[in-house]
Amino acid sequence: MLLDAARECADLAKTLAPVTERQRALPPELVAKLTDAQLFRTGVPGYLGGPEAPPAVSLETAETVARGDASAGWCVSIAVTSSLLSAYAPRKCAEEVFGDPHTVAAGVWAPRGTGKKVDGGYVVSGRWAFCSGIPHADWLFAGFVHEQALYVGALPKAEIEVLDTWHTNGLRGTGSHDCVADELFVPDYRVFSVMGGPPAEAVALHRFPLFGFFALSVAAATLGNARGAIDDLAELASTRRPLGSSRSLAERSATQAAVAEAEAALRAARLLFYSSIDDAWQAAQGTEPVPDALKLGLRLAATHVTRTAAKVAESMYDLGGGAAIYETSPLQRRFRDAHTATAHFQVNPASYELPGKLLLGVPARTEQL
Repeated sequence: MLLDAARECADLAKTLAPVTERQRALPPELVAKLTDAQLFRTGVPGYLGGPEAPPAVSLETAETVARGDASAGWCVSIAVTSSLLSAYAPRKCAEEVFGDPHTVAAGVWAPRGTGKKVDGGYVVSGRWAFCSGIPHADWLFAGFVHEQALYVGALPKAEIEVLDTWHTNGLRGTGSHDCVADELFVPDYRVFSVMGGPPAEAVALHRFPLFGFFALSVAAATLGNARGAIDDLAELASTRRPLGSSRSLAERSATQAAVAEAEAALRAARLLFYSSIDDAWQAAQGTEPVPDALKLGLRLAATHVTRTAAKVAESMYDLGGGAAIYETSPLQRRFRDAHTATAHFQVNPASYELPGKLLLGVPARTEQL
């Protein structure tokens, strides 16, 4: 059912992609459709009325929506990671944030803020960048530091300032603006930590590695974007004839070879992606923590997929030739979106360093693996 809804949302997202890009936010009708389908909250447990979907299902919904438009798929994937915090937050907070099925939460867990302990809670100040989906969100999960400990606070969007900072090369429709809190009181029940792992009573979904899921969520959107780029090139190739040629782009041997190579690379990356997820998901069914070796596999898959998907999108853009450089071509948007995603700290080249240390037996901290 979730995947069927994702396919319908993908069709709408593709139709609205130029509007999404122009407005730098998802159009209200797309937000409504995604919200009604509960695609923004598949990490919410069943006791709160959430789908409690397995990781592979949630991530495939994001991939599917991104096939229509990367910004829409990105917003789905990032919102899902925020919905997973329903298991980490105190129950009162989880009920307040996620009790309404139409509530959407954004999140930046990086400790960009500071907190002062006061009676009944914390006074939090900070500025958080890259708040994906904040235009349509109701809450922001924001990381902050107090006495060298890392916390996350649930901040109502109505009580923070959203700055219009998201003027970017790609993923423009994600609306990933900066958000600011200035001496905002956050009650104790809306403050928690994700560093110690999920609560003991957590279900399998919330025993799945949280930071690995975060990296995978980026990769899921790039997978869908790359698949969409192949779709867009195939549509163009059937009718476009390069200057001086009597054959269509699709009839040229160079095009055929390049598309086949891209298809093989994408299929291989996708197989690694979902097989790594399945391995960790099987381990999460037990009572022991998911082993570091499987967490490492998730991080390798996320980075490899994202960077492979960018190469596929770039290849399709190159094949599009002069037709791809115009703003009306979806291929140029696929190219820009792909290379904006590769800048994310969870999947940039440096993200290979921690897995590399572990593979080489070099001591490393693994709290956020």
